[in-house]
Amino acid sequence: MSSKVKVSRTMELEFGGLLGALLLPALLPCTMLYLLIACRSEAASVLSVSFPLPAMGQLWDPQALLLVLAWLGFQGLLYLLPLGKVTQGMPLHDGTRLSYRINGLHALVITALLAAVGISCGLRLSYVHDRCIQLSVAATIASFVLSAFLYTRSLFVPESALAPGGNSGNLVYDFFIGHELNPRIGTFDLKYFCELRPGLIGWLIIDLAMLMKEWETQGSPSLAMLLVNAFQLLYVLDALWHEEAVLTTMDIVNDGFGFMLAFGDLSWVPFTYSLQAHFLVGHPQELPIPAVVTIVLLNALGYYIFRSANSQKNTFRRNPSDPRVAGLETIPTATGRQLLVSGWWGLVRHPNYLGDLVMALAWSLPCGVAHALPYFYVTYFTALLIHREARDEHQCRKKYGSAWNAYCSRVPYRIFPYLY
Repeated sequence: MSSKVKVSRTMELEFGGLLGALLLPALLPCTMLYLLIACRSEAASVLSVSFPLPAMGQLWDPQALLLVLAWLGFQGLLYLLPLGKVTQGMPLHDGTRLSYRINGLHALVITALLAAVGISCGLRLSYVHDRCIQLSVAATIASFVLSAFLYTRSLFVPESALAPGGNSGNLVYDFFIGHELNPRIGTFDLKYFCELRPGLIGWLIIDLAMLMKEWETQGSPSLAMLLVNAFQLLYVLDALWHEEAVLTTMDIVNDGFGFMLAFGDLSWVPFTYSLQAHFLVGHPQELPIPAVVTIVLLNALGYYIFRSANSQKNTFRRNPSDPRVAGLETIPTATGRQLLVSGWWGLVRHPNYLGDLVMALAWSLPCGVAHALPYFYVTYFTALLIHREARDEHQCRKKYGSAWNAYCSRVPYRIFPYLY
């Protein structure tokens, strides 16, 4: 990347600005810990502390830290394997493109095979359940260390390498949001690696560990646990099967790599997205067949909306003349790009988010309706996607100007048809 290209100072601060950058690095890990501890209490309440909190000394386990570091190292080695194709990302500030190896699905398959061999040889995967809190603390420590490394190295890179949204000049904010756009060690892209590998695959390993724990304690996994594992496996498989699509997302194209993404990728995703499976270990649910059928159909509907909307968008971006999208109506922009105003993208501005949220509800329903805890993910994800949509809306309005205003007039609903 040319060092002559400069990135202007970030004037618009997000996530609450400096106050958010100060509070969220403490608030998010504490929230994650609280949820994990609540999962293990009899009441499983998120509204009252009716369970004993562990002593600080019980949260730290050197073996857990070694296991987390071994996991990151193992996934890093899989990332470096000469498997899969190499593709180019979106154009950078100077018009150049970075190359990325697309082999996340290979990493998942190899991990799954090794896990199967280990279990067949007596590996007690339920250890992950037993030490889940300590593992989450270790992952959080790793996230802070990685974030400190990322910010320190960002001080020595050319200005052209900085992130458009993370160049405020304020240490706290830039540490949180990410100062450098695409930090790399040689060809090893740290942000891209963390985005899909250790967290998403780790999420599935934690789900499987919860299933194995339930198997140990109850003699067999419940249908509710099997549904949660199957639904979330489908979601991760889809993400890795369409791994190349992540190169066009806001995380890769616009956001720097700092604490926000590092903690989210390495800690928040694997340990909070698996809350339903964690909850079911101590709070098993009996599901009648009609409920099972309804939940399966709901997840199928959400996945259909999510996948078909994303496929429509990705196909159009790659080749607007493709017969599958050539008949869709568009609005031209001053940048030369077209905005879809028919198909899924004529229904709401973010139909993929709508599908995401329908699936999130389907993941929680196997846990019953007596507890709010398993529905934390739905609540959190709704807030996250509404906030993400607002960020995207702001960026698109700056980029497309009057064309975006015309699109919003044609498609007034953001995520939920006739509601929002």
